[in-house]
Order: sequence, then C-alpha cells, then structure tokens
Amino acid sequence: MEEPDSDPYLWLSKIVISTLTGNFSPGILVSLLVIIVLFFFSAMISGSEIAFFSLNPMQLKDIRSKDTKTNRLIISLLLIPNRLLATILIANNFVNVGIVILCAFVSSELFDFTGFPILGFIIEIIVITILILLFGEIMPKIYATQKPVNFASLMAYPLNMLIRVFYPLSSLLIKTTNVIDKKLDRKGHDISMSDLSEAIDITVDEGAPEEETKILKGIVRFTDIEVKEIMKSRMDVTAIDSETTFKELVEIVMGSGYSRIPVYEETFDNIKGILYVKDLLPHLNKKENFIWISLLKSAFFVPENKKINDLLQEFQEKKIHMAIVVDEYGGTSGIITLEDIIEEIVGEITDEFDSPEDEIGFTKIDDDNYMFEGKTSINDFCKIIGIDDDIFDEVKGESDSIAGVILELQGEIPEKNTLITYQNFEFKIIAVDKRRIKKLKVKIKDRDEADEKK
Repeated sequence: MEEPDSDPYLWLSKIVISTLTGNFSPGILVSLLVIIVLFFFSAMISGSEIAFFSLNPMQLKDIRSKDTKTNRLIISLLLIPNRLLATILIANNFVNVGIVILCAFVSSELFDFTGFPILGFIIEIIVITILILLFGEIMPKIYATQKPVNFASLMAYPLNMLIRVFYPLSSLLIKTTNVIDKKLDRKGHDISMSDLSEAIDITVDEGAPEEETKILKGIVRFTDIEVKEIMKSRMDVTAIDSETTFKELVEIVMGSGYSRIPVYEETFDNIKGILYVKDLLPHLNKKENFIWISLLKSAFFVPENKKINDLLQEFQEKKIHMAIVVDEYGGTSGIITLEDIIEEIVGEITDEFDSPEDEIGFTKIDDDNYMFEGKTSINDFCKIIGIDDDIFDEVKGESDSIAGVILELQGEIPEKNTLITYQNFEFKIIAVDKRRIKKLKVKIKDRDEADEKK
C-alpha cells in the first residue's frame, strides 16, 4: 500500500492536479448544479429578511399608494412579522444544510483526504463557510439594503408559498418563542430609573457635553413622570375673572407676560376657557364695554396622574399648548404647558424676560447651600441639586413639593428655624405661617455621598 506524502503542501498540490485532470462523474455534475441553485435560493431568502424588515415609513406609504397584487401581498406579509421571520429562518436553514451536505459529498468525491483527515476537515469548513457567508448572506443583504422595495416585490410570492409549506414548523417555532417571552415578561426587570441614569453616566464619554447627558437622563425619566410633578400650582397661576372689565384685562395681560391665560367664573375651580393674547391684539382699540369673553377658546382638562409622554402626544394631536390640571374631585390643581413637558428633556427654556432662579423659586448660596421656596416641586428641587427624584419616594407620600416632604417628615407645620435632617440633607425653616412653609434653607452635608446617589 502506498504511503501518504509526509508534506501536506505536496500532498495538497497532487490532489488539486489529479482533480483538475480527472473526469467528473454525472453525480458530481448534478450535485454541483444543485449547489448553485441552492446558493441562489439562500441568497434570495436571506436578502428578503433585510428587504421586508428594513422598509421605512416613506417606502411603506409608497407601497400602499400603489394598489397592486404584489404590493397588497407585501403589506399582508408585514402584518404577520413573526410568521414571516420564522418562515425565512426555517427555509434558509434548510437550504444551507442542503448546501453543506452536497458540498461535503462533492469534496469527498473529488479530493482524497485520507492522508490528512483533520486538515481536509478544516479546509471543508473554511471553504463552505466562506461560500455561504459571501454568496448566501453578505452580498444579497447588501443588495437588499440598497433596493428593499424591489427585493420585497420579487420575493413576495415565493415567501407566501413558503409560509404555507412550512406552516406547521413555523407554528411550532412561534409557540416556543411565545412561551419564552411570557416567562421573561413574568420574571420582569428590576431596573430602576436610577440604574439607567447610572448606566448613562458610565457609558457616556468623559468629554461629552453635560447638556447631552442631561438630555439622555431626561429621556430615560420621561415616561415615568406624572403631570402633577411638573405642573404649575394654582397658587402660582395667573388667571382672570370672567367679570373683569376690558381695561383691567389689558392691564393684567400686559403685566403677566403670558401668551395664554385661563379664565374662570366665580372661583378658579370653574374654568370657562383659555384667552389667547394673539386673539386679543386686534381688539386693543375697542371701547370699555367690549365683550372679550367671546374670544375664549375651550380649555383642555387632564388629571393629575396622567403621564407627560401621553399628554405630549395629545398636545400634538390637538395642536394646543396648555392644559388645566384637575384633581380627583374635579377641582383645579394648576396648569401644565407644552414648554413644561419639553423642559423635562432639554432643561430649562428661558428667554430675555425670564429669570431661572425666580421662576423656580430658589437661590444658590454655594455648592452645598441653597435657599428654596416651599412650593418648589420635588422634581425641580432634585434637578437643581443634581440628584435622582426617587430619593424622597419613601417619605413624600402624596406630596409634590419640598414643603410637602417636610410636612410628611414632621407630621405638623414646623416653627421657624426648625432643623429637619433627612439622609445627607439638612432643612432649616426660614419663613412659615399657620398654613404653609414659605421658605427653607437646604444644606448638603456630604456632597460626595450625594453624588453617589445620582
């Protein structure tokens, strides 16, 4: 028996030469032809995955606007994305397994790897993997990314047929994934807003602008904020009595500086509408008896516990900028504007007439000492100090202001100069009356510890 060559390179060159000079049997020729066809199928199926799931809104709108059988079929397939994806994956795996089996058969018939079986096995794996990746994955997906509509139109009918062929297998796959999804959903995720904020601090580059980090944190918290947390309390709202004379109305509007002002009848709990200052401008030269109530626009009412992301969507749909916030009894709690919501993401929005400190009601003495009005919301307080707003969750109860937190901690209205300590904060009551805390001083006793709570 002839001994195999000890030099693998000499052995490999002899195999290649003998193969090129040998005759291909009909079985090998048919196998090679089938492999080429299977590569074509693999390419088309792989490309269809990218084509269908990368259609952008404009392309989908264009497809819907052209009422053809192919376009209707594309839309119907997109309505069952799980079934479509499962069918694509199953079909692609069947084709690729067929390619591997036939390539192994052709390789064993054309090449003699008995001398170096491990080397032959490695060569087969490398060659087959490269061919499948290049012709069955990379090239078709690049083309499908560039022309998704054309590719989807070409594969709509073949995929519809494959869905019927592989329906039992795809159903089994979908049921299996649904079971896994339900178990994961039942398990849930114990990720808090604080955890996400810390993740942003870790992942953001050190050289990134501070504004970008604040915006990212604002987006993280956006869906978790309720209207009552950022609304302007009724005590701070400029509103107009419906019995106000036209002359007095003009003076109030000019003094307020607001473009939209609520109008009430008898009490602030009975809002009749919103006065848009732009509607008032053409009538400034009217007489004293001008009936300005006719200029009111309907008010939009929202509950205190409404999420601001839902309210933002309603603002966009209704094309309005202000809502009246009501409590569970229908009384007016305050107002919220589109600007209040946007500020939760991008930070305070001020113009040349605004004073940020006066608007929120605080004064920064130094890095560790602040003076706040008692009515300052917990949300604003935490943003100014630079901490997460969940730090008071355990003690705030139903309170939304920093004065409310103090009342929850004390159980009564504290006297002037009273010191209240909570975690690393020291609150000193500066001004108080029989009904409420007007002003207080806040001292951060350990700034490093506070920073760790961010």
